[in-house]
Amino acid sequence: MNRHEKALEILRHGTVIPATTLALNDDGSFNEARQRLLIRYYLEAGAGGIATAVHSTQFEIRKPEFNLFERVISIVTDEIDRYESETGKVILKVCGVCGPAEQAVREAELARSLGFDAVLVSPGGLAHLTEEEMLERARKVAEVLPIIGFYLQTAVGGRVFTYDFWCKLAQIPNLKAIKCASFNRYTTLDVMRAITLSGRADEIALYTGNDDNIVVDLLTNYRFTIDGKTYTNRFRGGLLGHWSVWTHKVVELFEELRTASASDDYLTLAAEITDCNAVFFDAANAFKGCIPGMHEILRRQGLVKSIRCLNPEEILSPGQAEEIDRVYAMYPHLNDDAFVKAFLARHPMDK
Repeated sequence: MNRHEKALEILRHGTVIPATTLALNDDGSFNEARQRLLIRYYLEAGAGGIATAVHSTQFEIRKPEFNLFERVISIVTDEIDRYESETGKVILKVCGVCGPAEQAVREAELARSLGFDAVLVSPGGLAHLTEEEMLERARKVAEVLPIIGFYLQTAVGGRVFTYDFWCKLAQIPNLKAIKCASFNRYTTLDVMRAITLSGRADEIALYTGNDDNIVVDLLTNYRFTIDGKTYTNRFRGGLLGHWSVWTHKVVELFEELRTASASDDYLTLAAEITDCNAVFFDAANAFKGCIPGMHEILRRQGLVKSIRCLNPEEILSPGQAEEIDRVYAMYPHLNDDAFVKAFLARHPMDK
């Protein structure tokens, strides 16, 4: 089994995949040293894969005035290569691709040339396309690299798809996983049922992107009975912006949840993590402070210098910093500050 095949096996088996944030300076310029530090943090924290050029990385990296798409994904693949060389481990590399079919294919080709293993195909900004046109776009991208389907919540540019859409997507041979981030129980069930009954349930790994329901997603066994035969399935991992912070603790909890049942303790934990996510993602303000919220956690830990976003209007919402103070104090068992302190001692930064 070659490296790429091993990486896809990690995807199929299920793992922790943080969706990387973007390291900027206060003036909005890109901080490459801090970006490399962030990637190293995710790797040493135990992530089995890394996703970049996705929502958490800021879609604006593709805009000509910033021109950061190729630079950022090159840094990610380079840091993973270094880590693999040092440790002998294989890390799954996922690159987000966006836009109309031509753009998405072009981005996938670049990702392939840089050694990425799969692409997360974003549906954002394409509400004018029919479901069949979206499926054809996915088929074209799948000719370049294995694809991960993506159910993006409507609050940040996604759309609602029919059950039939997911049934047809499941029949694309190079579809290897789906990230369900619809933040909706009904539509999450559509995805789970479509894949479970597709005949390819063993081949297509389901990943939660429902940051508002992470633990319950990972604990739940989904069961569907057709003509007297019962089919079961569950989420095998997560690909989450929420997991770009406190990542070492995430890895520990994920390993517990793999074999856990929905006990009272874990359901309590689920509510605690959802409370933290509501604050980090700024749910009270329709997710306006989502990315700055994640940056603020990383800034407090010393991993990044600034909470600046490429869009200077993306800032913490009023009261969000105080809410971060609250969840930090209320749930100290969820942060990985001690791990980060030791990590920074091994990787001191002056930039």
